[in-house]
Amino acid sequence: MLFILLLLILFMLMILFLRKKRKIISLFTIFIFIFILFIVHIFKFGKLDLTVLANYLLNEEVNEEVWSVVKIKDSVLIDAPVIEQLPELPRGCEVTSLAMLLEHAGVKADKMELAKEIKKDQTPFKYENGKVYFGNPYDGFVGDMYSYDHPGLGVYHGPVRELAEQYLPGKILDLTGAEFDVLKTALSSGHPVWVIINTAYKKLPEDYFQTWHTPSGTIQITYKEHSVLVTGYDDQYIYFNDPLTGIKNKKAPVRDFKEAWEQMGSQAITYYP
Repeated sequence: MLFILLLLILFMLMILFLRKKRKIISLFTIFIFIFILFIVHIFKFGKLDLTVLANYLLNEEVNEEVWSVVKIKDSVLIDAPVIEQLPELPRGCEVTSLAMLLEHAGVKADKMELAKEIKKDQTPFKYENGKVYFGNPYDGFVGDMYSYDHPGLGVYHGPVRELAEQYLPGKILDLTGAEFDVLKTALSSGHPVWVIINTAYKKLPEDYFQTWHTPSGTIQITYKEHSVLVTGYDDQYIYFNDPLTGIKNKKAPVRDFKEAWEQMGSQAITYYP
């Protein structure tokens, strides 16, 4: 609202300036200028704007007002299919959770096919002079997805989003970096949310993380990294389908889950019709 007020003040100053200089410029041109500034602000600043944008995109009803939002419900529990990653994919929680998301969207998705198709970071593991050199999960799946016999970790939201787009072109929404309420908005509109979390479902101590040196820079990783499909919430718990245990609508305390999700980079993906 402060930004809109500043724009109105700017508009008045422009009118005074134009009158003083006795130049004629259409009001339409001035409004176009203000509208452009507003759009630039929307896409450039703050998580609040991302929330508004996500709310709008996720709204299932046709709204005449551009900034209309989905009402966040007090509680939600979505009936989404649960798929187990084991025994075939010991490190395949991310693609298995993606398979659940796609299945809920009505798209036939096989976890083994997704495992083949997900982008890979082929950087080999190396431990030298007390440092770990390996791949970057932001760039692709790191290591061996099929066995614990070889080094490996997982993959983050970017490559998962790219793969999801192949199955639902133009319908995948990457909510990474958004406020946690945006996830609730997606859930309130009937869409489960793929996330990166950890296997404890609460914030981890710093000593659970280590530094990796990758071709695209150093990153902090934890071997507790995990991915689940969030299916709902209430005032006490977050509910999710866990590919590791095969439990449907497993639950964790809201605060713990939120802090763990934020610690892992606030990574989230959903879809809209």
